[in-house]
Amino acid sequence: MSSKPISSIAVVVQKLEYYCSYQERCHLEVQEKLRNFSVTNLERDRIIVHLIDHNFLNEERFASVFSISKFHQKNWGKIRIRSELKARRISDFLISKAVKEISMDAYQTAFDLLSEKYWDAITEKNVIKKRKKFCDFLLRKGWESELVYCRVRELEVV
Repeated sequence: MSSKPISSIAVVVQKLEYYCSYQERCHLEVQEKLRNFSVTNLERDRIIVHLIDHNFLNEERFASVFSISKFHQKNWGKIRIRSELKARRISDFLISKAVKEISMDAYQTAFDLLSEKYWDAITEKNVIKKRKKFCDFLLRKGWESELVYCRVRELEVV
C-alpha cells in the first residue's frame, strides 16, 4: 500500500491529464514527467494505464501528429522523422504508419520548394562548397540522399 494519500495521486493524475491534453505526448515523455513526482513504480504504471484508458495518451495518434507537424512546420524529411520517433521509442509499425500519412505529392512539392529556396539563398561562390552546404543542409533535415543528389545536379545546370 502506498504511504501517500490518495489525494496526492489524484493531483498527479490531474496534472498529467492536463500535460497530455495540452499537446500530444508519447509514453517516454510522460514517464520522464512522472520522475518529477514522488510516485512508486506501481503508481507510475497505474497512472500511465489510466491515461491510456481515458485516451490522454495514444502512441499512434502521437506518431501521426508528430510526423505531419514536423513535415509541415520544420520541413523535415522522412528519415529525420523516423529517427526522431525511434528516439522516442515508438514502434516501427507505428512509425511506418505515420510516415505513410504524408502524401508523396506533398512530400515532393515541399522538397522542391525547400531545395530551390535554399539553393538560391546560399551566397557561396565556390561551386563545390555551395554543393556541400546544400547537401549537408537537406541531409540534416532528413531528406533521402537520392533526392538530394539528384536535385543538386538539376540546380547546378540551371
